[in-house]
Amino acid sequence: MPDLIDDIRAIAIRIEKTRDAVSTEEATKNAFIMPFITALGYDVFDPMEVTPELVADVGLKKGEKIDYAILRDGQPIMLFECKHHGTNLEAEHASQLFRYFACTPCRLAVLTNGIEYRFFTDLEAPNKMDSKPFLVFKVTDFPESLIPELKKLSKSAFDLDAVLSTANELKFMREIKSLLGQQMITPSDEFVKFCANGIGIARLTPALREQFTQLTRKAFAEFVSDRLSEKLKSALGASTSNVAFETKVAAEFVDSESKQDKSSDIVTTEEELEAFYIVKAILRDIVDVRRVNHRDQKSYFAILLDDNNRKPIARLHFNGQKQKYLGLFDELKNEERVPLGDVDDVYAHADRIRAAVLRYDQVKNP
Repeated sequence: MPDLIDDIRAIAIRIEKTRDAVSTEEATKNAFIMPFITALGYDVFDPMEVTPELVADVGLKKGEKIDYAILRDGQPIMLFECKHHGTNLEAEHASQLFRYFACTPCRLAVLTNGIEYRFFTDLEAPNKMDSKPFLVFKVTDFPESLIPELKKLSKSAFDLDAVLSTANELKFMREIKSLLGQQMITPSDEFVKFCANGIGIARLTPALREQFTQLTRKAFAEFVSDRLSEKLKSALGASTSNVAFETKVAAEFVDSESKQDKSSDIVTTEEELEAFYIVKAILRDIVDVRRVNHRDQKSYFAILLDDNNRKPIARLHFNGQKQKYLGLFDELKNEERVPLGDVDDVYAHADRIRAAVLRYDQVKNP
């Protein structure tokens, strides 16, 4: 399936364009979920391949229906439980799928709202769906690194053994990344003690524990910043790579991760942050860059002066799309979207970015 990533991106664009018009669960299935199943190579109009509303008797409850079941040789190989795209996929929504799972020989189940997909199997106990998914992603922010895993679920390459062999690894990797992200924002006592012991401090007094908690958080942030620095230097150029600017990267990264924790519907990507830093670099000679802030929304990434929505500098329309756009504003604050070949193309619009700030602030270029 050489075009799977293109199909995923096309669905993401459709979601962004039509989300507000899709008001029901049934419309979500038709507009977002059926195209996804089609992208995997299955014929949604062939009931021998994709059966809608497959009946599954659950205990004393008869006639329970699964939204979609993908079949092979007459047997279900994947179950889909579908919700409206505005639904948060919490544990209670997985409970219905959990019941269906035990009533079929199927070993793969999917809970989705058409934007987010959660894939489950039975790693912990046979024929009992795991409480946690082994694979989670959003179509609107799909990482290309998952394409090989997704292809294993496609019609042309379906390989249950291959999926199950990597499911455990994917599940643990996801949980470890989540744990590391949490430790970066709020280090646990155990992690702080581990770091202290690792550098030869055997005993932490209350005062030392408080100090090391702050140091651990700061060191973790700077560690991430160091890993990003080479890419940032490449994007910003040697002339703008002063120490003061680069040390802010870590704090902003941690802050964005913290905000992202509080709003699971919004995902700030590395490309968005990279473009944000480029805008800050462009503005360094006319304004204190501490006044240049960002707010990530569901449909765009806003770059603002003084964190004020009435002072938009630019907007990033990335959202996992193949074609990225930079939103620029005129004197009346009308937005014009210009296409970007890659993130570095933001530099080509430096004059208009500076002009937006000058209009708000009347700061003269020295």
